[in-house]
Amino acid sequence: MAEIPPLLDTSSMASTPKFTVAAVARRLGVAPSTLRTWDRRYGLGPSDHTDGQHRKYSQTDLARLIYMHRLVISGVSPAEAAREALEFAGEPALDPRLDTTEVDKGTVQMLHRAAHALDRELVDGRVRAEMARSGVTQTWRTLLVPLLIMIGDDWARTGDGIEVEHMVSQIIHSILSERAVIKNPVNSTPVLLACIGEETHSLALTALAASLAERNIQVHFLGSRTPVKAIYEVARRTAPPAIFLWAQLERHADATICSSLPVVRPAPRLILGGPGWCEKDYPGAYVVTDLVAAQREIENAIGF
Repeated sequence: MAEIPPLLDTSSMASTPKFTVAAVARRLGVAPSTLRTWDRRYGLGPSDHTDGQHRKYSQTDLARLIYMHRLVISGVSPAEAAREALEFAGEPALDPRLDTTEVDKGTVQMLHRAAHALDRELVDGRVRAEMARSGVTQTWRTLLVPLLIMIGDDWARTGDGIEVEHMVSQIIHSILSERAVIKNPVNSTPVLLACIGEETHSLALTALAASLAERNIQVHFLGSRTPVKAIYEVARRTAPPAIFLWAQLERHADATICSSLPVVRPAPRLILGGPGWCEKDYPGAYVVTDLVAAQREIENAIGF
């Protein structure tokens, strides 16, 4: 992403309702009942209170819901995601992974039922088959993200199902990790991938590593809760063509890391991913909002 969108001017948006519940549900790819649950339980509802009319969501409301939605997909609990979203003041672009026109709803619903039945073998086998047929990126976008959304919706609605989320996440992580192994890389120097701060959920980062592996792009995968010292040391010793830093929550997105990276030649392309970065302006860095954009920036960095 060559240009980083400016922050949202929230001074006027709160009073400009534009979206119905049905419209927001379609844009996010969730059920209207999920939005009503988030409104009732967490206070993330439409801000319009015009008498005699249906309440509508403003652009500020929509930005917060998109932000919460991304956090839930990334593995943050709905309650924590809601707390973060209520403080969010940016305007994230709608994630193209949520384009429900591409989703195989029948397969997603089947996997959802299997997950709640704790049928590990069925979930594992079907996800493997879909990746073998369609590849990591397509499976992530059209199958795994919608499945994780549904499981997150269940959690938000009932407060139950933590065992389902853990089982599915572990299955996905295991399969993606297996597919992240390559034999003939196109880049002689690996790309650096790391979570920063206290991030413990690295599923999206693992998906990126596996997706890059399909293109024979090798990486140094440092994973969750990577100490800043480790990031600096790997950057100094290997001079990677690109450094991708993942932050789920805004409090983990430390801008000083960006400005304090070791000076190496050639200079790596710094790419920031995850809802935590909020698409703010980080000089010298590229902020991406989805797996496809991250791949594109990394491929540009290595001249692929």
